[in-house]
Amino acid sequence: MPDVVMPRLSDSMEEGTILQWLKKPGDDVAVGEELVEIETDKANMAYESDVAGKLVEIVAQEGETLPIGSVIARIGEGDGPAAQASKQEEPVAVPVTADGDGRPKASPVARRIAKEHGLDLSQLQGSGPGGRIVKADVERAASSAGGVAAGVPRSGGRREAASEHVWEAGATGPAVEAPRPETAKGTVSYEELSKLQSTIARRMAESKATAPHFYLEAEVDMSRLVEARSQLKATAAAGDVVPSFNDMIVKACALALREHPRANGAYRDGRFELYSRVNVGVAVAARDALVVPTIFDADRKVLRQIASDARALAQRVRDGQITPPELSGATFTVSNLGMFGINSFAAVINPPQAAILAVGAIAERPVIRDGEVTIAHLMRVNLACDHRILYGASGAEFLARIRTLLEEPLALAL
Repeated sequence: MPDVVMPRLSDSMEEGTILQWLKKPGDDVAVGEELVEIETDKANMAYESDVAGKLVEIVAQEGETLPIGSVIARIGEGDGPAAQASKQEEPVAVPVTADGDGRPKASPVARRIAKEHGLDLSQLQGSGPGGRIVKADVERAASSAGGVAAGVPRSGGRREAASEHVWEAGATGPAVEAPRPETAKGTVSYEELSKLQSTIARRMAESKATAPHFYLEAEVDMSRLVEARSQLKATAAAGDVVPSFNDMIVKACALALREHPRANGAYRDGRFELYSRVNVGVAVAARDALVVPTIFDADRKVLRQIASDARALAQRVRDGQITPPELSGATFTVSNLGMFGINSFAAVINPPQAAILAVGAIAERPVIRDGEVTIAHLMRVNLACDHRILYGASGAEFLARIRTLLEEPLALAL
């Protein structure tokens, strides 16, 4: 009788919490069919069955937290139509349909494995329900392309790669203990951290303890960019996506990162890692946590595409639908608190990245130009750098390039 074990759904996952069983004992289960929803340190994910049959026993109950590889259920022989269909020697592949966002229908696990192996999901055929691409389809394609054993973690397997990003969990609310007797501080209650909050606490403490931060501040004259965006809004047709100031900042950072490779790298194990792709993470506030979805190849995308990607990612964060692949691979991070009226702040580097840009509000302030006092739209930015890879002069040059790009908006190819 096959055991279903707690799967490794992300690179840094060490344990998972059973949120909801999507099948009950006695139900027929097909390969690729969603079996259970699991909370990890990165995301809530529905785990799809690797085997077909009948769900005989649920070992781990909802709310239980177990380490990777622990038995959570058992599946026996099944006679239902779904199980019989899955018992064919090779799954029947059907044409892949697309999700509402135009992407091929695929499970989060399948997307992650495909990304790890550089596979194009649009070129695969899905054998899951409704033509959905499931883990087995990607593993089969990866094996054909050169072997899956060395790189694709299977259920219960171990991978020791460190998590590089803060991930969205859509977590259930924290457990609150009963009030304690009143003290000099009043009544004391306690809240348990969600897995996401625990991950953030650990990673930020590690970042400050291990990465020697130094900070560079600058003031950017956004007057021409404010005018350029006003023109974009005035000429935009109904339904057009108008890039926000943050989208423009992402684009400026991406172009500057392309020119300054170390800012687009990391210090690891006594050497520099330099990346060929420029992927900018954008910090998004979630429920009691911070999530950093990634805009991939931001240096190659036009502003409207960056704006469209950023809105779609933020919406998926708010809906709790963000997936680990969308939260991975960032080489630099932008954190903007300007919309909250914050003028300036210093951010903590998202390890192992080399730097993070903290962006404040755009405000009208008096400036002196040609000996006269006038008003300009100014924005303060703070670049936190890892001194092991970015030194003072190189960090200053990188920040100066970002400022130049923002002050000369035509350079952003508006």
